[in-house]
Amino acid sequence: MILGKVLGTVVTTISHPHFDHRRLLVVQPLVCEGEESDGDFIAVDHTHAGIGDTVLVNREGNGARQVLNLPDGCIISVIIGIVDSVDLKDC
Repeated sequence: MILGKVLGTVVTTISHPHFDHRRLLVVQPLVCEGEESDGDFIAVDHTHAGIGDTVLVNREGNGARQVLNLPDGCIISVIIGIVDSVDLKDC
């Protein structure tokens, strides 16, 4: 699981059936100062998150499929929570 910031939305006219009726959001991983991020990624929204929200993301395919109840789904990342605050002491 990682913390990230929602940067925007993805709109598709044609997509895989596992993405039908699901919002896709662009997420930027949050890292400590001086650390490098793996880069932005797309995640399925399961929480009604919005642009600017800090979110908790499950980036492990099996866990993401379990959350969405899609055992054979082609989904790797799913937003599972909206974070109210973060307190980092060792960052």
